[in-house]
Parts: sequence; C-alpha cells; structure tokens
Amino acid sequence: MIDLNINPAQRKKNIQRCRDNGILLPTYAQMRDPALIPDAIKQELANIGLWDVHVRNLFRINWHNEPTDKGGKFGGVNFIELPPAITGTKARIVGIVGKWFPTGAHKVGPAISCLLPELVTGRFDPTTQKAVWPSTGNYCRGGAYISRLLTCPSVAILPQGMSQERFDWLRTMAEEVIATPGCESNVKEIFDKCIELERTRPEAIIFNQFDQLPNSLWHYNVTGPAMAEVFKQIARPEDVLAGAVLSSGSAGTMAAGSYLRDNFAGAKVGVAEALQCPTILENGFGDHRIEGIGDKHIPWIHNLRDTDTAIGVDDELPIRFIRLFNEPAGQKLLTENGVSQEVLDKLEWMGISSIGNMIGAIKFAKYYELGENDVVFTVFTDSMAMYQSRLTELNAERGAYDQRQADRDYDRLSGISLDYVMELSHVDKRRVHQLKYFSWVEQLGKSVEELRAQWDDHRNYWGCLRTQCADLDKMIEDFNAEVLAG
Repeated sequence: MIDLNINPAQRKKNIQRCRDNGILLPTYAQMRDPALIPDAIKQELANIGLWDVHVRNLFRINWHNEPTDKGGKFGGVNFIELPPAITGTKARIVGIVGKWFPTGAHKVGPAISCLLPELVTGRFDPTTQKAVWPSTGNYCRGGAYISRLLTCPSVAILPQGMSQERFDWLRTMAEEVIATPGCESNVKEIFDKCIELERTRPEAIIFNQFDQLPNSLWHYNVTGPAMAEVFKQIARPEDVLAGAVLSSGSAGTMAAGSYLRDNFAGAKVGVAEALQCPTILENGFGDHRIEGIGDKHIPWIHNLRDTDTAIGVDDELPIRFIRLFNEPAGQKLLTENGVSQEVLDKLEWMGISSIGNMIGAIKFAKYYELGENDVVFTVFTDSMAMYQSRLTELNAERGAYDQRQADRDYDRLSGISLDYVMELSHVDKRRVHQLKYFSWVEQLGKSVEELRAQWDDHRNYWGCLRTQCADLDKMIEDFNAEVLAG
C-alpha cells in the first residue's frame, strides 16, 4: 500500500507553495477522463504549448490530448491501428500513443503519480529536498518536467548510452543530470548511484520507478482504461480483446494489462524484453539497443501472477524498422505494399521502444494464432522526435537508406518469427517472481514478507493498492480546495 499518512505542518506549507505559484493538481479521475477537468483550465490551455513549462500542463497528463503542439483540446485516445501489410498477421494490433503527452512520452504520468502522494500528504518538502528520478530514458525526463512544474528541485539519472536528444533536453529542465555507465540494460549502475546519493546527500529523495507502487497505480487506473476506451471505439460486434503486450522496463505498464485481464474475459498479457538481455526468458544478461527498457532484474512492481507470456525481441529489428518507417525509400516500399497515407503519416509517432512493443505484439498474435476478430493492444511509448540522432548515426554507419535495404527490411518485417516466445506456467511465473529477491531484498532492503505477500496474498496486495486511487483523489481534491481558499 502507498503510505498516505499526513504530516500536517508540511502539508500546509506545500499548500501555500502551490497557492503562491498558481498550482492545482490533477486527480486520477481527470487523468483518466479529461472531460472532468474544469472549463476554466481548458480555456487556459488553449494558449499553452504542449511542451511549455506551464503549471496548467499538469492537466495534459492523459492519453486524450489533441495531436497538436500548441493549444490542443481533448478528444479520444490517440492510437494507431497497424494494417496487416505491416504486421503480417490478421489480428488487429493497436498501440496507444505517448507522443502527445508533455515531453513527448507517457512517462510523465507515472512521474506525477509518484510525486502526488508525497506532496498532498506533506511527506516531501520541495524547499529542502530534491526529487531524484532514476531511469533508463523517459521516466527521468518526465520526472524532471513534473518537478519543474511543481517547483521541486530535481536530479535526473540515466545511462550515458542514451540518445543525445534526451540529454540535451534534460539539461534545460533538471537542476542536475547524472549519466551512469552503460546502456539501457545497465540498471544496477543506476541503483548504485541512488544508494550513493541516499548515503551522502540527505536532501535526495529517490523516486525509483522500478519499485514505486504509484507507477503501477497510474497505469492500472489511466492506461488500462484508455485501452478499453479505444477497444470500445473500434470493436465490431464479433471482435474480442485478446490481450496486450507491454515491455518489462519498470513494469508499470504491466498494470494496464492487469486492468484488461480484470475487465475482459480471456485477455492475456505478454511481456516483451530484448533478446540480447533475456532476463525473464533465460535468467540472462547482456546489452541491447531498445532505449528505455531496463533489464537484468525483475522490477518490484511487476505482478507476475498476471503475466501470461514472455517474448524476446531482437534489438536489431527496431533499429532496422525505424529506417524502414521513416526514410523515403522505406515509405515508398510500404506505399507499394498497400499501407495508407494516413498510417504512413503516423509512423513517426513510433520510436525505438514503440517498434519493439509492436514486434512483441506481432509475435504474440502469431503464437496464439489470432485472427481478424482478435484485438491486441500495446503502448507506443514515444516518437522519433527522441531518435533523429540515431537515424543520422545509422546513415553514417550503414550508408544511405536505399531501395535494396528497404526490400531486405520489409522481408524481415513480414517474416517475424515465433522464436523466443514462452507461455508461462504457474511455476514459471513463480520462478520469475522469486528473482526479485536478489535485487530487492539482498541489495535494496525490501522485506521477504512483502515479497511473499505479492505472490501468496496477491489478490489483497494488488487489490488494496488499486483501491487507493479513490483515497488519493479525495486527498488531491481537498488539497486543491485549500489552495483555492487562500
């Protein structure tokens, strides 16, 4: 459970700080359904850019933003349904889109979810403490942005191998940016830095997405319902929501899969990971290039009871497909194979990890032999706005992208195989769950009792967490009311 005990004196100070800075906080209900946002705030947003450092952009933390850079309103959930000419399967593969969040990625949602309980209870003091955001990519960007909006000093931590775009932007947003050794899969190095900061800098408060229960809470209450909303919009009477495929990463999005399992009979959940670092598939290790997916451990907030399938994604494929989807020769070939201009225009909404998720969803659909009445969901976490430097690097390394390379890559797209797909038995799920012990109990101080409760008392453990959304919304509403009353 999330600690909701209140420090009255500090809560009062946080209310005054928000009052002084014109800050109101969004509720989970508003993040799930922006129709609930007050009209006065919607009117203010009409003159504010999506990425602007403006407190009202706290109310743009939802899946419903109009796909425009400035002054957008709210509408349906942004999504892309990929045609069989891309997926090579009859199943309907749909990704909800993170590009149209502030910062260009949905991770601002988990970030605000982690900070909100600390602010409204008064357990975090932005005048004396710093919010530390450890991440393999977008979460620390989201945390730095949210911290800036909420006038909280921040420290961003991410591997030095991440794209240049991430570092360039972060240095304009966070008070401090720390680059740890390695690439996406080097999570332990991030944890080691967090331990060092906790030991040497008492003002550092770690918001570790890999163990923060509010991360899971946000996805269960916001991302899962967004998928269900899209299904309701696109489904024909005969269609079935077959499931969702989501990357391991922090495992926050896996809670959206739990939401679908709870609300759609028979829905299954797959977890995708890089084949070059097969932690779930093979208890393995390694380095990979699918930016934003941290590996070599099992996140504390991953509910293995609700995970049905593990899927390995070769990291060479997303690297190839970002060129196929975005270079002129690739788009020409896709057009010749029947991909509509509407879909072509949206392919830049998919970054490297988005394409990794797409590949996982394709393998899931092929493994379960899904047909034209089956709908599989995934998340397109961020867009090519984060990876233009990667295209430049690839052109330098591999030469200009021409028709020959496009033909070769399209053949690989059409022939995505079923290798490295494992349907998890009950024993498999328990085995993977128990891997948490080595990272979280031995190294990071979690209790064996809570580890056991996640598995043995799973309905109560995860169920009680999900009910806290209503409690938090009431606390946020009361907090806002006191801000306005001043």
